[in-house]
Amino acid sequence: MSKRQNVKGNSPYEPVVGYSRAVRVGNTVHVAGTTATGEDGKIVGKGDAYAQAIQCFQNVEKALHEAGANFRDVVRTRMYVTDISRWEAVGRAHGQVFRDIRPAATMVEVSRLVDPDMVVEIEVEAVVGEATTRKLPKKRY
Repeated sequence: MSKRQNVKGNSPYEPVVGYSRAVRVGNTVHVAGTTATGEDGKIVGKGDAYAQAIQCFQNVEKALHEAGANFRDVVRTRMYVTDISRWEAVGRAHGQVFRDIRPAATMVEVSRLVDPDMVVEIEVEAVVGEATTRKLPKKRY
């Protein structure tokens, strides 16, 4: 049985709700929905979807590193935005991080997030190991 590693983040909601920023079991890392919470516990980039997405990715990256992973190991992202008309700002931030990695990605509009100042929340899944960074041979059909 694989050992479980819980990673703590900087959200004030973690101890109240009872969740971890990330959980690693075996070579799989699940990073919880991550918002633009700064080190001080306050939302960064109020009203700015791009700035919030960048802060989300900084928080995700920190959690991945603590779990022994990095962005190259990410195989799936999910982005929740409170206004889908801001998709390009969030997509631009996603592209800066994942342009060459190309995980499976989803972006959906939600009616609101837990704090009215939050406009984006991002979660990722990663699989750590050689298979995620090694190039596979092309199949011939």
